[in-house]
Amino acid sequence: MNYLAHLLLSGPEARWRLGGLLGDFVKGPLNGERPAAIEAGIRLHRRIDAATGTHAAYRDALKVSDPGWRRYAGIALDIWFDHLLAQNWRQWHPLDLEDFCAGCWRDFRSDSRYIPPHARAFMARAEQFKLLQSYREERVIGLTLERVGQRLRHPVALQEMLPELNAGREQLEHNFNALLTDLNLEAARFRQHYSGLDKP
Repeated sequence: MNYLAHLLLSGPEARWRLGGLLGDFVKGPLNGERPAAIEAGIRLHRRIDAATGTHAAYRDALKVSDPGWRRYAGIALDIWFDHLLAQNWRQWHPLDLEDFCAGCWRDFRSDSRYIPPHARAFMARAEQFKLLQSYREERVIGLTLERVGQRLRHPVALQEMLPELNAGREQLEHNFNALLTDLNLEAARFRQHYSGLDKP
């Protein structure tokens, strides 16, 4: 799962959402340096990533790509799934995507002291250029795949996977819906377990 899906699955509380986003930027053990709800959101992010990797719908979705892409298919699929989520956002959340994203960036500012510089820079770009909202556009997904591919240790033209993802759109939508439905339930159970943590 990518940025937008993690924000969605983190639930309604701002600090959980911040943790859900920081899961891509904070590595290693969590030792209480941040408020408990933020760290719980990071733990939820990690749980979601683990559950995604073993889910039957996700494994099935990986088969859409040519075997030659096997090493990179998961990276492209995570980005494509954010595309599908952005296009069908109101199926999963009552707020418009624009309002949801604006609320996230606004809420996160009050906890900026807990956000690493590289994450803060990403959030600033995402807000300025409406990055997550733009995931609805296939053109933006192609550019995102290209940028991510160039940042790999051995650069790869990930944007060349776009035609395969598009050709498999119907199957991938089915896989994504099944996966996100289950992850929603998993995330809700996880948040309930940590319901006594501090509030934003």
